[in-house]
Amino acid sequence: MKKIIVSTLALAALLSATGCLVVGNRTQQSGGTVGQQLVDLQKAKDSGAITEAEFQVQKAQLLDHK
Repeated sequence: MKKIIVSTLALAALLSATGCLVVGNRTQQSGGTVGQQLVDLQKAKDSGAITEAEFQVQKAQLLDHK
C-alpha cells in the first residue's frame, strides 16, 4: 500500500510539473504539446511511477483530446 501511495504522489508531481494533470477519467492540459505530454508519460512508466495499463489509459485520453 505504501508503494502505491508513493507512486501516486510521484506521478502527480511529475504530471503537475509537466503541465498534464489527470483528474478522474479526464486529462487536463495546462501547457505543453501532446507530444511532450506523451514523452512525460513514457518517462513516468519507465521510472515505475505508473503501470503499463495506466500509461495506455492516459495515452488514449491524451490522443482523444488533441
